[in-house]
Amino acid sequence: MTFPTYFEAFDAQQMLADYPVGDAFTARYIGMSRDELFAIQNRQFLKLMQRGWEIPFYRRLWSNQGIEAGDIKGLEDITKLPVYDKSDLMASVNDYPPYGDFDGRGDAPVVFHTTSGTTGRPQPLMFGPKGREITNLLVGRMYRWMGLGRDDVVQSVYGHGMINGGHYIREAVTHFTNALFLSAGTGIETRSINQVNLMADFNVSCMVGFVDYIRKLADVAAAEELFDRINLKMIIGHLGTEDRASTEAAWQGAKAFDWYGVGDTGSIAGEGPERDGMYVWEDAQYLELLDVDTGAPVAAGKTGDMVVTCLFKDDIAPCIRFNTHDITEERTDSNATGMVFKRITGFKGRSDNMVKLRGINIFPHAIGAIIEGRSDLTGEYVCRVTRDDAGRDEMHVTLESKGSSSQAELVDLLRKGIGIEVGVALVDAGGTAKDTQIDTRQKPIRLIDERGL
Repeated sequence: MTFPTYFEAFDAQQMLADYPVGDAFTARYIGMSRDELFAIQNRQFLKLMQRGWEIPFYRRLWSNQGIEAGDIKGLEDITKLPVYDKSDLMASVNDYPPYGDFDGRGDAPVVFHTTSGTTGRPQPLMFGPKGREITNLLVGRMYRWMGLGRDDVVQSVYGHGMINGGHYIREAVTHFTNALFLSAGTGIETRSINQVNLMADFNVSCMVGFVDYIRKLADVAAAEELFDRINLKMIIGHLGTEDRASTEAAWQGAKAFDWYGVGDTGSIAGEGPERDGMYVWEDAQYLELLDVDTGAPVAAGKTGDMVVTCLFKDDIAPCIRFNTHDITEERTDSNATGMVFKRITGFKGRSDNMVKLRGINIFPHAIGAIIEGRSDLTGEYVCRVTRDDAGRDEMHVTLESKGSSSQAELVDLLRKGIGIEVGVALVDAGGTAKDTQIDTRQKPIRLIDERGL
């Protein structure tokens, strides 16, 4: 039987020409006009739409809205297409088990992963060779723009197993940065005490992963008295809006960089060397910010759901107007790099985790920003939402205290920060770990909804 091998299934040289890395990346996109960028996006979008009509999931999604192929003449018509989200993908899996009907596999190789499945059945994630390598490339060129070099040693605390994160970060670093890569994984894959000894033994200069666990490792390194042997310079993680200062302080001045992406799309945006906002990789990703309630586009500077179209994924699994339900806003100030791409402020919470209390929208993720910098707190927290017999919803926030915290003071701090009073409970350091599952999950749980909705 004849079939293409992985590197025969796409043109790697053409990929590097279309999506440059290193100096070629900055040379192309610094100083480019928005009109030139739109022309690049439009060409890719038209090719993507051709592929989309070949996928049963999209044919059904679009036809149910009365859309025909000729209705979408270019990127300016993208808002005529409906958005979809993970619930639609999982409905497809239920109707067409076990993989759903949103991929177009043929003879080409497939890279297969799933989501974590912590909230239900895992979602299949499929990548063709072209889509996979561009996904890797976007991370690799982002890391290089941030300052990662071929002489660096990178330790990854992303999880492995069936989930995508650790695998594609390893591919990104090894394929596109030439840095040395240590796939340490989570605290279950490699015990925390062993993690910090790896850093000391192999002169790790950069750590990548979710910063909640990265900060915890700093406490372990301190307890093991290893800071005189660890020379960490960079941390590249997912900082949210509150984590940079605490993460850098925990690692005694290592420079922290923020980026954003999801399993279905890969890297969507990341900081540059100036750390003046997260640049959307607009040559590859088309990002819309839509009002959480109405679905209408929001103005620059206003928060909205991130809806993503992967302009490059025209092989196995297209991604066209996927609603991540992650909230951000577009920055309106000028950037320091001259890059043509738009910038966002970063992850500000999830719209599907939003809690409405007495008419006020509350994002549990925002609690972290409010308590940032308090020396009496560890920065760890969990929110619990309950409903009483009268139908009244309440939120209770459990905070980890190092001692001497005033509960009344913290109640007042949170009331001023989120605009409504919530209950506050204080526990010792490590007291929220059972609820947040910080030792076993890549993304700690911050909201426990006990309303049974």
